[in-house]
Amino acid sequence: MNGVILRWPVPIGTTINAHYYKKVLQDKLRPAIRKKRPGLLESGILFHYDNAPVHTARAVTDILAGHKWELLKHPRYSPDFAPCDFHLFPKMKEHLRSQRFETEEDIIQATKVAIKNLDKCSYITAFKDWLQRIEKCANNGGCYVE
Repeated sequence: MNGVILRWPVPIGTTINAHYYKKVLQDKLRPAIRKKRPGLLESGILFHYDNAPVHTARAVTDILAGHKWELLKHPRYSPDFAPCDFHLFPKMKEHLRSQRFETEEDIIQATKVAIKNLDKCSYITAFKDWLQRIEKCANNGGCYVE
């Protein structure tokens, strides 16, 4: 809720599989949490993402369990419950709209700026909206209706 902890561009040609994702969690995300949110690793982390095979692979869930990071359940095929899909990506698109990029590095830098331009209030709004969407789904017997 306090902003992006890690922005990690996947190198061109890289296959995102359980092994790759596990390495990012261990070697990139965990150190980023330690640096940007001191104390959070000890107080507990709630982890939320969709049910993509790379996210649900045994190697990945074992890492989460080993770090004692709590994994929040995500209903099957529910893009309406992914804050990145309904909040972060549309906000980034607003910032990046009408721009032309010469290099991959230009895209990465523009993305960094777009993320940095999001204020704390924006993240709080996203998570409140996320909770409302989940409650709406629960109140509709597991079906989400926009």
